[in-house]
Amino acid sequence: MGAYILRRLLLIIPTLLGIMIINFTLVQFVPGGPIEQILANIEGEGDVFQGIAGGGGGELSAASDESAGRRGLPADFIAQLEAEFGFDKPPLERFLDMLWNYMRLDFGESYFRSVSVIDLVLEKMPVSISLGLWSTVIAYLVSIPLGIRKAVRDGSSFDTWTSGAIIVAYAIPGFLFAILLLVLFAGGSYWQIFPLRGLTSDNWEQLSPLGKVADYFWHITLPVLASTISAFATLTLLTKNSFLDEIKKAYVITARAKGLKESRVLYGHIFRNAMLIVIAGFPAVFIGVFFSGSLIIETIFSLDGLGRLGFEAAVARDYPVIFGTLFIFGLIGLIVGILSDLMYVLVDPRIDFEKREG
Repeated sequence: MGAYILRRLLLIIPTLLGIMIINFTLVQFVPGGPIEQILANIEGEGDVFQGIAGGGGGELSAASDESAGRRGLPADFIAQLEAEFGFDKPPLERFLDMLWNYMRLDFGESYFRSVSVIDLVLEKMPVSISLGLWSTVIAYLVSIPLGIRKAVRDGSSFDTWTSGAIIVAYAIPGFLFAILLLVLFAGGSYWQIFPLRGLTSDNWEQLSPLGKVADYFWHITLPVLASTISAFATLTLLTKNSFLDEIKKAYVITARAKGLKESRVLYGHIFRNAMLIVIAGFPAVFIGVFFSGSLIIETIFSLDGLGRLGFEAAVARDYPVIFGTLFIFGLIGLIVGILSDLMYVLVDPRIDFEKREG
């Protein structure tokens, strides 16, 4: 297992390199850049796409220079901006400089916020972790018992109507459910039970420790429900199908023939084998919830998390934030993949990835 983990760790390097090369290359062809954004803001246009149409990926083309000239901006001002942002260098040199800095864990500073990328990520991380962690925990706490119950009562009326409810929940878009929750429970048109925005109240620092915990859960309830609604279906059906596969196997029939109680057969024999894929997939499920749909949920509930950070960086062409977060999240995703494999081995030591690769 040690050799397998070592190979997976070494594979992270070329994988991250490929991710960065592809995205850095694509950015070179995207219209607009941080300099064009600044020029648009100087002229009060507020949108880079209403300003300079030429250039890509931060490169100022001849059309950009002409447009800047028409605006009355001096050429030395443009050159100073290029030098400040590093766009006076060729793309290959900029890319190599970026990789060298990343190797030293130096992800640079935001172009427009004067804050390091690491500090920005750490500042926004609690919101995204709260959404991802609690959504995953709640999904497991509900889906696993429900999936087991559906497997035991397969084909019954309970199985039928719960499957219908799950499919309906899965079909509802997360943002639509979030808006519905706001309308019903956040003072939209009915009850003012939960707060409309933020992760904590303005007087959070003055609250007692127990009051802080209560205030935190009070604020996170609706966003977590909105981000969890679609996760129930996949996990519940996965649990049910895993248990159904195990129930039909010979060792279960043998255990029942020995006169063991059904609960002992279910939780003493079937549970461990059936839950292998469900429990081992916890890290991947958490990362999936962590990354997917966070932008919409954070926007609707006015939460300042990583989803909004990435969106705002993309709109403003804040390249250090874009590439820094891309590198960090790519690294997290690859490490989580290794952790998922380790979870499989922890749940079932019979699994040997080295023999499978061989």
